Amino acid sequence: MRKVIAMLHLSLDGFAAGPNDELDWIAYDDELEQYAHSMHAITDAVIWGRRTYELMAGYWLTVPGNPASTPAELDHARWLESATKIVVSRTLERVAWDDAQNTVLIKDNIAEQINQIKQQPGKDIWFLGSVALAQTFMQLDLIDEYRININPTVLGRGKPLFVEGAHTIPLKLLEAKPFTSGVVALRYEPERA
Repeated sequence: MRKVIAMLHLSLDGFAAGPNDELDWIAYDDELEQYAHSMHAITDAVIWGRRTYELMAGYWLTVPGNPASTPAELDHARWLESATKIVVSRTLERVAWDDAQNTVLIKDNIAEQINQIKQQPGKDIWFLGSVALAQTFMQLDLIDEYRININPTVLGRGKPLFVEGAHTIPLKLLEAKPFTSGVVALRYEPERA
């Protein structure tokens, strides 16, 4: 069965975004980019929420025609072009990635639809959705692996990934990898009964 692998950035104090969705505090460099792009080999689909999908489409569709694009950007753009794009949104009526047929819109019954996709043949699925969508996926027990990049920053306020009152999720550590930027990449899988 395919796994949903969530890759998320957190500040040292547990925030996944600033109070206004700022992400400029993330210590993203070439080394972390290579780590993120290692997901290309094991995934062939991506999950986004509506806003993330719109941001990604607005940027990554321009990369192939931009002479200033780096080789890593071009590689990721190619991966995105061939990957199935799964968008979870109650407000969108349709999704299309440059008129490609490999886009899926999920408006309701999230757990049922994601579990159906996980049963289909293919590689694992890369979750890059928003904080709210990640919280929904955690509540529905849809995340099979957490890749949490702890950044060497204390934000003091923002949008927490883990909210008070959420159910307990026992996790097993698979890997802890430090980067020269000070980011520590943690990989966990839920310990399910």
